[in-house]
Amino acid sequence: PKWWKGVKKVEAISQGDANEIGKMMHYSWRSTLPYTLSFDVISTKVERPYILEGDAIGELEGEGKWQLSYNIGITTVQYNWNVNTTKKWMKILAPLLRPLFKWNHNVVMRWGAEGLAKKLDADLVKY
Repeated sequence: PKWWKGVKKVEAISQGDANEIGKMMHYSWRSTLPYTLSFDVISTKVERPYILEGDAIGELEGEGKWQLSYNIGITTVQYNWNVNTTKKWMKILAPLLRPLFKWNHNVVMRWGAEGLAKKLDADLVKY
């Protein structure tokens, strides 16, 4: 919440093992559209500082994979998020509102990229 606009709350639920496998975090998100999504992410793979994977449960369910790489002075973050909502109204309206949901998601991701770049005092390179 301190650097990523749209993140309303983050709470540690459990710490996991020594490598943080099994660590569970609770997240609440809100963007431009007037709804909140809350879910937990349980870490399933941690290979510092390059890979982080986790499973989402709650109002979003699925998996996320973060990969960081470094080449010629540039750190690249690739984030793959393969989730579905469990909110009944969103599932029902998804065929009609998918473009709006996608736009809203892209707004949140842009806020995150901009916030992280600012926090790290780094240039944000857009592809």
